[in-house]
Amino acid sequence: MKHLSIDLETYSSADIGKTGVYRYSEAPEFEVLLFGYSVDGAPPQLVDLACGEMLPAEIRDALRDPSVTKWAFNASFERVCLSRYLGLPSGTYLDPQQWRCSMIWSAYLGLPLSLAGVGAVLKLGKQKLESGRDLIRYFCQPCVPTKSNGGRTRNRPSDAPEKWSMFKSYNLRDVETEMAIQEKLSRFPVPEFVWDEYHLDQEINDRGIRLDMEVVRNAIEMDALSKAELTEKMQTLTALENPNSVAQMKAWLSGHGLEVESLGKKDVAALLKDAPPDLAEALILRQQLAKSSVRKYQAMQNCVCADGRAHGMFMFYGANRTGRFAGRLVQLQNLPQNHMPDLEQARDLVRTGNYAALQTLYDSVPDVLSELIRTAFVPYEGGKFIVADFAAIEARVIAWMADEQWRLEVFKKGGDIYCASASQMFGVPVEKHGINGHLRQKGKIAELALGYGGSVGALKAMGALEMGIPEEELKPLVDAWREANPNITQLWWDVDEAVKKTVTDKVPTETHGLHFMYEKGFLFIELPSGRRLAYVKPRIGENKFGGESVTYEGVGSTKKWERLESYGPKFVENAIQAISRDILCYAMKTLRCCNIVAHVHDEVIIEADPKVSLEAVCAQMGRTPPWAKGLILCADGYETPFYKKD
Repeated sequence: MKHLSIDLETYSSADIGKTGVYRYSEAPEFEVLLFGYSVDGAPPQLVDLACGEMLPAEIRDALRDPSVTKWAFNASFERVCLSRYLGLPSGTYLDPQQWRCSMIWSAYLGLPLSLAGVGAVLKLGKQKLESGRDLIRYFCQPCVPTKSNGGRTRNRPSDAPEKWSMFKSYNLRDVETEMAIQEKLSRFPVPEFVWDEYHLDQEINDRGIRLDMEVVRNAIEMDALSKAELTEKMQTLTALENPNSVAQMKAWLSGHGLEVESLGKKDVAALLKDAPPDLAEALILRQQLAKSSVRKYQAMQNCVCADGRAHGMFMFYGANRTGRFAGRLVQLQNLPQNHMPDLEQARDLVRTGNYAALQTLYDSVPDVLSELIRTAFVPYEGGKFIVADFAAIEARVIAWMADEQWRLEVFKKGGDIYCASASQMFGVPVEKHGINGHLRQKGKIAELALGYGGSVGALKAMGALEMGIPEEELKPLVDAWREANPNITQLWWDVDEAVKKTVTDKVPTETHGLHFMYEKGFLFIELPSGRRLAYVKPRIGENKFGGESVTYEGVGSTKKWERLESYGPKFVENAIQAISRDILCYAMKTLRCCNIVAHVHDEVIIEADPKVSLEAVCAQMGRTPPWAKGLILCADGYETPFYKKD
């Protein structure tokens, strides 16, 4: 036996959407119901574990045998569930090195992340059966007790033998579909170094990150107390039955002479600038009531496992246009920042449940709880976190790729790119908190908004108007940035030309270290690392301005499979973000011997012994990959007893 393809059907009293698979598989009522498998491509077999059948000994042994590669679609589910089925101790899991995932293979090629979606796009002969969703709801989840079902809270095979027979067919079909995907994609194998990155990702998910559950529980309780008090204040002030209702609040404001279209965060902030005191008070209370930070604490409570850690917080290849990681469960990628100078004091008050003191010392309990979300993540007792990240990684990569020399000099000398950019744009020296310091903000907003072909709209989306930059200055700002960065601007259009030639003539092209090729219905962009970005069924189309553009098939903003449009600057953005992701993966591999427990964008969080050197970690992280000669990297970091933004 060399390959074992697996698909499981399971039952658990936990809601996997809220808990993630690690906590789901720890539920007391967790059970593997059906085990569908194929050995080395043979016709699939099924073991009905729920009805008392036993897993063959050779299959059971193969699950731990390093010489047998285990395959599944979303393999982390099968691997974690089988770890519990086999009785591994809590917090330990089957070796991810022995597993491969056909969902990751699909993502690598720009295909959907669902089995049904991939099957449809590839036009497989054997598609996933549509009846599966109802059958999963029936057999795999608790049911509501009713008179008609005898008050039971779970449906078993004997409760619906015909449905159970259909469920077994559904399980076998999933194995067949997964095998068909592997066969269809066999012409485009995933490189071994990418599988190694996947295994590293699984190691980090298995390791998990510890949660301070005292902080979590008290934060949830304090939020409930705060919400009740704020609601009472709002009701007293407005006489509204439900001050949380957007419709009621809009009507109340309208009755007081303030017409509003939306009560979103930005809209309320804008209204507060000119609102009279009584309406301003109501709007401020509305802002505090609308704070959703407690959801993060609830997510922590939902997913924490028996070992006190949150597992499975990262999805490898979650963004298949670039291969970047996506967040799951608590979503570390979009946590509020912390700016409180007395963060530790506020944290101690929450941890000890001192609501009265918290309320006395701070203007807004919801704001404090929001800033403390990060601090709920802690190292093991007696350990520390080392948090290290890359400085201006995308700005460095695009300067390196475009060979924009003045920018490379700034990075070489350890300068401030925002000041340098403003200086280059306006032709005067700019120093942070010094000469022409007011121009740094314009340099910063230009850097963040304009690197990938953005114009006035991008500046507005980045908040240029809210930062006080007049609208009439936006277009000159775009022009000044592009004039200051001629090589980057040229990079966009060189890439645009190369992509169009490859798609039109089906010939390979190359520019700025990127290689473009067309193979059997895919456009590939090969990065310096050797990893390839994939675009499905590319062709030349027309953009909304009537000009020529490249279109391809992918999952769009509607979450549906559709034809998408792209052009030079957008392809450059994909490439730069993908290279930045490759640099992060290279750094994590060099730090593999350290206990990486999380990563956020370009930042790595390590759970370390107090003796571990921060300087050594940063030096190791800042090493330039061998495939990126000439790229200047810089990693900086800090030590902390709990996670925070330094």
